Order: sequence, then structure tokens, then C-alpha cells
Amino acid sequence: MAIVYFRDEDTAARGNWMPPVDVYETDGHDIVIKAELPDMTREDITVTVEHNTLTLRGEKKFSGEVKEDRYRRIERSYGQFSRSFTLPTTVDSTKVSAEYKNGVLTVKLPFREEARPRTINVEVAA
Repeated sequence: MAIVYFRDEDTAARGNWMPPVDVYETDGHDIVIKAELPDMTREDITVTVEHNTLTLRGEKKFSGEVKEDRYRRIERSYGQFSRSFTLPTTVDSTKVSAEYKNGVLTVKLPFREEARPRTINVEVAA
């Protein structure tokens, strides 16, 4: 199996926080990116593909349920984020799909048909 590397084009300075991501290849030869986005709604998240670049954007809002002066410690990150990844040429950017469930955004990037491995039948000559 060929390893495909993604270039993450962001640094911590581009947003208030950066959600952690896992990037892996499935047995079906798709690339999957999973981003941890807890306490967000689907409407808070934007996924775009433009010029072979996948961008995840959004904003995690600070909850107003507890008055700020009542907090003794705040360790979770809040605010806007933006992460961009350069897609390998093997990805079919027209077939990208995204799902948000249980605080995890899953983006599926299928390989182009011509980039998928295929088996060649060998004919036996008489």
C-alpha cells in the first residue's frame, strides 16, 4: 500500500485554536480525516474543497451557562479555527463527503478510479 502524505498548511497563529485530526487510508483506498470538534453543531462547521485544498473552518463558542467569574479553571479551547490540507492528486475532489457525529467530523476523500489498484489478468499463451 502506498502511503499518501497530506501537507497541513496551518500554524497555531491562524486561529484561536486548532482541532486535532487523524488522517488515514482505508482498505477501500479512500483517505479519511477525522477532526475532534466537541460542543459544536453542524451549522458551526464549514468544509470546502478548492484548487486541491481541503479546508475545515468553524467556531466553538464559549457557553454562557456559567458566569465567567464562577470558573476556577478553563482548559478547553474556544473561538474560530481554520485548517487546510493540500490534497494529493489521487483524490477525486468532486466526491468528497463529510459527516458530523458525537463531536467528530469525518471527511471521506475517495481516490480517483485511475488511482485505485486493480488486478490485471494474465493470459497463458499456448
